[in-house]
Amino acid sequence: MGGSSDVPALRRGLAVLRLLAGRPGPLSAAAVARELGLPRSTTYHLLAELTEAGFATHFPEERRYGLGVAAFELGSAYLRHDPLERLARPLLRRLVDTVDQPAHLGVLHGAEALYLLREQPQRPTTIVSDVGVRLPAHLTASGRAMLGRLPAAQVRALFPGTAAFVDRTGRGPHDLPSLRRLLTRERRQGWAVEDGYVTAGFASVAAPVFDHGERPIAAITVTFRHVCDDGCAATWPELAAPVRAAAEELTARIGGRAT
Repeated sequence: MGGSSDVPALRRGLAVLRLLAGRPGPLSAAAVARELGLPRSTTYHLLAELTEAGFATHFPEERRYGLGVAAFELGSAYLRHDPLERLARPLLRRLVDTVDQPAHLGVLHGAEALYLLREQPQRPTTIVSDVGVRLPAHLTASGRAMLGRLPAAQVRALFPGTAAFVDRTGRGPHDLPSLRRLLTRERRQGWAVEDGYVTAGFASVAAPVFDHGERPIAAITVTFRHVCDDGCAATWPELAAPVRAAAEELTARIGGRAT
């Protein structure tokens, strides 16, 4: 049975897998060694072991390595177990008990925010963002919490013209420049806010959840009743604090890293 001396090798093997997963194409052994600061002999040994186990694939003509079928199978099994929802549910419940408002877990689906989970306080509030509902990402706090951490080119691809900017209440960004200004401001403050953009009389505060590659994988949101007069610009930092704490804990639970 292996001892503690096997742990560094395991960590190096996982580092190799993460590197291969984060690159758009296969890498040479020399590139892997250089990126991870490993001796070449160690790198070749790790790649050989990963290839034999099916987690890496060797392309002999190119002298490069990529992810193997076993890595795909592991990822598929991960998705089948709904780990994001399972890990998020108790955090949402705790958040609801703290703020006494509905809380959601949402993900980006193209240019829309898709809601996966909702937890309600003892006195439920009827809101449009139910489980399975899709809403324009540029209008929702959850959508912009994620959009604000994407590359500018990706945001531009999601919103190529004014026709992509759906309007619900007359509020919110109506073109790419106004969206970019809003994303920049919200990225700097660390959370996103919408006030009557989706449904008049309701506001939301959201914070992003990150995966191991520092990519926004989801967002946690709290929604509450609020009537915004013309020109109001509340950001609710006292509510954003527990929302961000829940998002940061979920990031840690899934092995993610915040930017």
